Amino acid sequence: MKYLITLLLLGASISNWAQSPVNTEIQKPKNIILLIGDGMGLSQVSASFYFNEETSNFTRFNDIGLMRTSSSAQLVTDSAAGATAFASGVKTYNGAVGFSNKNKPVTSIVEILSESGYATGVIATSSVVHATPAAFYAHVKSRRIYQQIAEQLAESELDFIAGGGDKFFSQRTDGKNLYEDFKAKGFDVHTDALPEMISDKKQLIILAEDGMPKMIDGRGDFLPNSTQMALDYLSKNEEGFFLMIEGSQIDWGGHDNDTDYLLGEQIDFDKTIGIALDFAENNGNTLVIVTADHETGGFTLSAKGDNYYKLDPTFATSGHSATLIPVFAYGPGSESFRGIYENTDIFHKMMELLGKK
Repeated sequence: MKYLITLLLLGASISNWAQSPVNTEIQKPKNIILLIGDGMGLSQVSASFYFNEETSNFTRFNDIGLMRTSSSAQLVTDSAAGATAFASGVKTYNGAVGFSNKNKPVTSIVEILSESGYATGVIATSSVVHATPAAFYAHVKSRRIYQQIAEQLAESELDFIAGGGDKFFSQRTDGKNLYEDFKAKGFDVHTDALPEMISDKKQLIILAEDGMPKMIDGRGDFLPNSTQMALDYLSKNEEGFFLMIEGSQIDWGGHDNDTDYLLGEQIDFDKTIGIALDFAENNGNTLVIVTADHETGGFTLSAKGDNYYKLDPTFATSGHSATLIPVFAYGPGSESFRGIYENTDIFHKMMELLGKK
């Protein structure tokens, strides 16, 4: 009889548990930091563990997914099509910036959020008119129309901009000085060095003629420091903010098949991820997403011959590859980035979490 009573009580307990509502609601972030390691595949991420004197910040992520990156017309994407997928949620042809494969402009997350009162920013170690940052504010059929992209940047609603590209603003073939346009829109313009302190005005920081110097050539802490400055500035906005940060030159090291170049950029990007994660941990309302537009170089961490105690990084190509790309997420809504999906889903997941869909 005691055994029967125990079974009945256990059955009732299981029944009550099964009928109890389970809270599956996904938390919503107020802010999003999207970090793009241009050209960063899984081997590049792995290099952050093997060649880094510090513990890699990638260890701080629990929610991880994989992403397919092919463009609308090619199996292997370029940065323009890849960034347009992130920024606007559409597949397009290689070379298109903020344009669909039907040659129509597509609205970006920066444009949508700016209209809703969010503060927005872009940071890159390339010029700020390069393909990846440009996809978040510009609309051109070809990524190489740099002077036109620079004009569209001056017309955009971005609040914080940092990177290289001076020649596209002040050394133009049409004789224009776009820095005057930025000042007329209420920007502080910095072209000498990253300022120690900034005002409450919008910020344009352009510190190189084209791309920023390589890490192995002495760039220093531009990327982590400008990221911290942007977070301090943008987080003052009560509505929320969106910040895109690109480690642009991981890609360039891959194209050059230059291991030292690539590793310097990868470790710098890893350090910058730490700045974003520290902010998110303290803030509590910020989603951090780390991914790449594609992999570059077919980079591999091979054993050095039969010596399994040493690594011999090698490259398979001077171009891009079609390997799946990891996606790392931390903060409110991070579980949405688990699984395997298309690169366009990054945009749609962000918009849904921000309640804009």
